[in-house]
Amino acid sequence: MRHPHGAELPLRLDRSDLVPLPAQLVRQLRELVVSGALRPGEPLPPTRGLAARLGVSRGTVVTAYDQLHGEGYLHATTEATVVHPDLARPAAPAPPAGTADARPVRAARPRRERPMIDLTPGRPDTARLATPAWRAAWRDAAAAAAGAAPPPPQGSAALREQIAEHLRLMRGVVRDPEDLLVTTGARDGLQLLLAVLHGRAGRPLRVAVEDPGYPSLRRVPQRLGHEVLPVPLDAHGLDPARLPAGAWGAAGDWEVERAPDAVVVTPSHQYPLGASMPAARRLELLGWARAHGALVVEDDYDSELRYVGEPLPALAALDRAPGADDGGHVATLGSFTKVLAPGLGVGYLLPPPALREELLRLRTDLGNPASAVAQDALARFLAAGGLRRHTARMRREYRRRRDLLAAALAGTAGVRAVPMDGGLHAVLEFTGEVPLEEQDVVDRAAAAGVRVAALGTYWAEGSRGSRRGVVVGFGASGDAAGDDALPDALEVLAGVLARPSGAA
Repeated sequence: MRHPHGAELPLRLDRSDLVPLPAQLVRQLRELVVSGALRPGEPLPPTRGLAARLGVSRGTVVTAYDQLHGEGYLHATTEATVVHPDLARPAAPAPPAGTADARPVRAARPRRERPMIDLTPGRPDTARLATPAWRAAWRDAAAAAAGAAPPPPQGSAALREQIAEHLRLMRGVVRDPEDLLVTTGARDGLQLLLAVLHGRAGRPLRVAVEDPGYPSLRRVPQRLGHEVLPVPLDAHGLDPARLPAGAWGAAGDWEVERAPDAVVVTPSHQYPLGASMPAARRLELLGWARAHGALVVEDDYDSELRYVGEPLPALAALDRAPGADDGGHVATLGSFTKVLAPGLGVGYLLPPPALREELLRLRTDLGNPASAVAQDALARFLAAGGLRRHTARMRREYRRRRDLLAAALAGTAGVRAVPMDGGLHAVLEFTGEVPLEEQDVVDRAAAAGVRVAALGTYWAEGSRGSRRGVVVGFGASGDAAGDDALPDALEVLAGVLARPSGAA
């Protein structure tokens, strides 16, 4: 078993030193462990190879290893001698240079503590993804990468074909693969859209966003210098009646607030409150967009992970329905990070036809940042039916976890679980019957080993009114050992919520 980095340990033995060679080797190896140059669990070089490199007998190295094993610094396995996995800092410092060891110094064992369980939202369970189909897709993609040409700026043709089929089967959207652009995710696609709209308008844009909403997506237009208009939600998501209509006055100025150039929405599963926009409101929003020449940017956030009822068609499907404006007013942002893995870094943008050529020219100039290997692997995984099977499997698992959360927190005074029809998280809203403060609950839960998010962080500053609560994710619910830690975490959270803020 080789050192994981193939490192050559900085060891040097001095035959002119009065200290015996094994003791010199013991001292230097101990110092490497104490300094962190050798870490717990890392293998040491084989005794024969290290002896040959140092020009000493193998017995010298064996003696040194045995000494360190007795002190607790090393541990012998069937494959190699490794730094002891449970090793913390030694109980006493190493003896000064030039002195022999008087007696062994045993290393202190670390105090075992409960690992932090992260229940912050938006993190999927990736443990069940390592199926034969997933491994085969990546293995074949990596093997094919050596002689393959880079994909075009629009993205891999094979992947776009598979995404088009995915949209047809899962979202009711029938579009040609040539209409799609491969991106690294929703934020990448949104930046492209805003750049094209900005170029057309010749001025900073006005972008309406849901309030509350996905904070990182809301920050994209802010970072690009555009005006962001938070729009309050109701039980059915964003209400088009709350959007400014805009009108010109006789002097050429706006008499009322100018209508947004774009509206960013999550109609299938509003984040974080979970509302699903009904069909009538979707049609109303599209009507508003046509009347004002605005673009509706549909973030199709975790739409596949619905486990109550059937998902409504994507807005893009309604926009292209018979009788709709030929130009289209919907751009759909999609990503595979929530249903597959956060680090995948592959998504897609389905723009209206009128924007496609400008987007393609922009992407050609900027280049496509999505990994060619990742694009190929995802195309193979989709073609093999892996995504559909994985999605069906995870729907069942996430539904089980949602039911577990509901049962664990049932009857907790002062807390209401906001109904969720899908997704990877739940919102626990404080009703006011018990004095609970968001940050206090978050802090106390973290102190007890469970990390959750404050609901207030999803609102634009100063706009949330009286709503308080926490957001609890149940996607990646394993602990550091890989075990299902959700039941224990929910027990801890229930105990925190049962104690009012400020109670002794």
